[in-house]
Amino acid sequence: MLVFLDFEASSLADRSYPVEVGWVWEDGREEAHLIRPAPRWTDWDMQAEAIHGISRSELEDRGEDHAEVARRMVEVLSGHDLCASAPSWDGKWMSALLRAADIPRHTLRLRDSDDVIAEAARAILKPHCAADRLEQTLESILTLDDLSEGPPAHRALDDARGEWRKWQRVMKRAQEIGQAQAGA
Repeated sequence: MLVFLDFEASSLADRSYPVEVGWVWEDGREEAHLIRPAPRWTDWDMQAEAIHGISRSELEDRGEDHAEVARRMVEVLSGHDLCASAPSWDGKWMSALLRAADIPRHTLRLRDSDDVIAEAARAILKPHCAADRLEQTLESILTLDDLSEGPPAHRALDDARGEWRKWQRVMKRAQEIGQAQAGA
């Protein structure tokens, strides 16, 4: 099943680490976790805190043990198609979380949600669009959706929900165009 995932982090530095993770399943189920930093995670950027609004003390007080969050992710997300809007960053933080829990970093892998959404819409459109119009039609759907999207919330679950909603909108529009082409 498709899962939209997002992380918030301590900073954008090389030594940054995840502070929050959230995911939304294709069927709308969702889950989020504040992550208590591993003992060796010391990086902290006040500008990042100002963006996501999560303080280091909040993580220490209310965050879940990093290893428990990593195990939960592996338990429920293994074998599913995971995607994120920024897979290089989110993948970095997912790897840091897994490694800190002594889980091989490639146990879970991310794909770019834009690629996943485009592939799914292309599959819907292909039987109904002329080959020379398929990519133009797809690009039109994606561009119009991008124009309607607001800025990210910079909270993991909210941003994962945003990617899920984008997927829903694009799939609906591709189906509408496909049905209109089939009826033409």
